[in-house]
Amino acid sequence: MTLKLIALDIDGTLTNDEKKITEDTRSTLLNFQKQGVRVMLASARPVPGLYSAASELRLCDHHGILMAYNGGKVIDATDGQLLSQTHMDLNKTRELLHFLEALPVTVILDDGERFYVEDAHGYKVEYECWNNQMECIEVDNLADFLDFSPIKLLLSVDPTEILNIQDMIRNHLPDDLCVVRTAPFYLEIIPVSINKGKALLDVCSRLCIDPADTATFGDSENDIPMLQAAGCGVAMGNAEDAVKAVADKVTLSNNSDGIAHALRELIM
Repeated sequence: MTLKLIALDIDGTLTNDEKKITEDTRSTLLNFQKQGVRVMLASARPVPGLYSAASELRLCDHHGILMAYNGGKVIDATDGQLLSQTHMDLNKTRELLHFLEALPVTVILDDGERFYVEDAHGYKVEYECWNNQMECIEVDNLADFLDFSPIKLLLSVDPTEILNIQDMIRNHLPDDLCVVRTAPFYLEIIPVSINKGKALLDVCSRLCIDPADTATFGDSENDIPMLQAAGCGVAMGNAEDAVKAVADKVTLSNNSDGIAHALRELIM
């Protein structure tokens, strides 16, 4: 296939279980960029959480794209130009935060620069701060504290309860919001207008790239729209079964250079 853009989820896809980009994967992606192929990081993370991977892959040298918040914010890695951004309604978010107080979840809120939580030692809070290199501020009550329109709400949840909790939240949400799993222990509440597939198509339109000339890689539920929108959607070997079911191709795992392996096969 003719390849003009590669879009990559980060956690469980681009990085291995040690949160590192392997040398084979890194060098393969650098070589594609040198040949004029655009690379886009497509993550549920806030923008600061993409900077380390973007630096390793030298996206700033090749006008790479940073898609954060599942597509809620997209910027050019070279000049920082904001390509698109979507927010949640402030009042609806406050009401939702009050509802979540009764559920066994840890809410992690961010404004793009720092995290806000009610318990700095809550489930996965320290991990999320470390993973995104962002500081955490503890507040008494998130609903009372909130004075800005966030792009998403991140919820850390016991993996054994996550499906039940997801159903409970889904049944409560207004029509303009949805809840998706982004990890075995994470749920994210975002506007229904946001997903990685829609953001991919928008980027393709802006760059005059035919979506048929794109390859996307992912492992989790929130990656499905992106895999379906691409010319070739690739599920990692460690991906959820639902992701593998919609993928055009299943590659090796994130611990076995699945991205590099699949890209070499695609251009043969």
